Amino acid sequence: MKNRLMMTSAAALLGLGLGAASAETLRYGTAADIYGFDPHSVTDSFTNIFMHHIYEPLVRYNAELDIEPALATHWELIEPTRIRYFLRDGVTFHGGETLDASDVAMSLMRAVHPNSPLRGNLPGLVDVEIVDDLTVDLIMGGPSPLLNNFLTNIFIMDSGWLEANNSVAPIDANQGEEGFTTSNANGTGPFIVESRRPDAQTVLVANPDWWDEPQHNLTRIVHTPITSAATRVSALLSGEIDLIEPAPLQDAARIESAPGVRMLENPGLRSIMMGFNLTDTLNDGNVDGNPLADVRVRRAIEHAIDMDLIRDRIMRGKSRNTGALVAPEVPGFTEELNERLPFDPDRSRELLAEAGFPDGFTFNLNCPNDRYVNDEGICQAMAAMLARVGMEPRLVTEPRQIHFERAQAGQTDMFMLGWATLPMLDGFSVLSAMLHSPDGSMGTWNPGGYSNPRVDELTRAIEIELDPEVRMAMMVEAFAIAKEDVAWLPVHQQPLSWAARDEVELTQSADDLVRLWYARINR
Repeated sequence: MKNRLMMTSAAALLGLGLGAASAETLRYGTAADIYGFDPHSVTDSFTNIFMHHIYEPLVRYNAELDIEPALATHWELIEPTRIRYFLRDGVTFHGGETLDASDVAMSLMRAVHPNSPLRGNLPGLVDVEIVDDLTVDLIMGGPSPLLNNFLTNIFIMDSGWLEANNSVAPIDANQGEEGFTTSNANGTGPFIVESRRPDAQTVLVANPDWWDEPQHNLTRIVHTPITSAATRVSALLSGEIDLIEPAPLQDAARIESAPGVRMLENPGLRSIMMGFNLTDTLNDGNVDGNPLADVRVRRAIEHAIDMDLIRDRIMRGKSRNTGALVAPEVPGFTEELNERLPFDPDRSRELLAEAGFPDGFTFNLNCPNDRYVNDEGICQAMAAMLARVGMEPRLVTEPRQIHFERAQAGQTDMFMLGWATLPMLDGFSVLSAMLHSPDGSMGTWNPGGYSNPRVDELTRAIEIELDPEVRMAMMVEAFAIAKEDVAWLPVHQQPLSWAARDEVELTQSADDLVRLWYARINR
């Protein structure tokens, strides 16, 4: 296995030079807050990317989403199930402790602990053996073609700090758990936590002892969660905030016409989809059994939804309709699987009647109202469209934390989820987390209970297959089966939608993650 040191984007390097840095505070507004500081406690993409400012992995994605060294300088394949990582010498944690192999060993095993919701993000890890103070061997259960992809999202914590604060075992923030590591942090990253008021403000300051050469010129980041989209935009336009994410699409023209600010829009990787309760009973229904467990009903739902209308009216033409569960840029995508069932309300009614529900049925339809671009508006439109064919969806929109807790607990019948295949940037992300039957580290985001033995078999084979062509063919087969089953209902790839003041120089990557260690302010 050989690593490549990749250059960061030219845009991120503009203006660099000795003496160019100045004391700059970047005021950053987002739709929601992070769950806390424990990097092994959540799978939420926003929390995880925010943690990249504080903690670091062995390897990382740069702005072009190429893998490059981070806390590990290089690595070697010793044997198919033993990969050796050589750690960077002289790295210190924010508390002054020196990074060594014991920190890596404890952190990686903490991330795959049964209590960690992140365990599915490092499948196949059996053990970490310490070779010497700056060398570790990762022992895998089989060949691991995506090991470095996985490691980009597994952060290294100080083992002594964890032990001293009774935090060796991880917590599960997705289930509402909290601990010392929820409100305290001690990483090696480019920024240090100065203060935090949950749901109000988190302040980071630049780490003067960071091992890497800073490309940013920030001295402070002030992060403010601003739930209201209108308030976020007003804060940007008034100069109170320098960067907002997401920027509501309905305000794009207003932002572009305002002096001193601009929209940042590019195609994104995140696929929005609807999940189904496929168990024996509905959570909120007026019929016996569960109509959603019948594939004809799920097809009826797809036929009832006019995605062109949602794209044109709600997404302002910025989204990309999809019939696939991964974006075109992600391995596993094929154009043949990207076709959606056509919008056809009459066919929808026919399928409902064939399934024995000519008068429809009630069920709950749960969506977040602060996580994805226009998430609440999308679900309101879907509820109206389903009602027109005789169904009775009971729409519930809630803040993302409540929404995802309900979904993971199996308390929803139909729910919204967005998936960018991070940290893998590979179709295996969807197959392992969302399509494999729940089983240990597999199926960690399959609360609806979808299960197909052939999909499970293919997913396990894909996990260890090193031949790219064979692996791709198996992914396509598995996705084709899931598509036929309507295991999930693809909606669209949402656009990247940020807005910033003109003096903020920032690289926008396709994964929709804000990397402020590349940001510069030119006031």
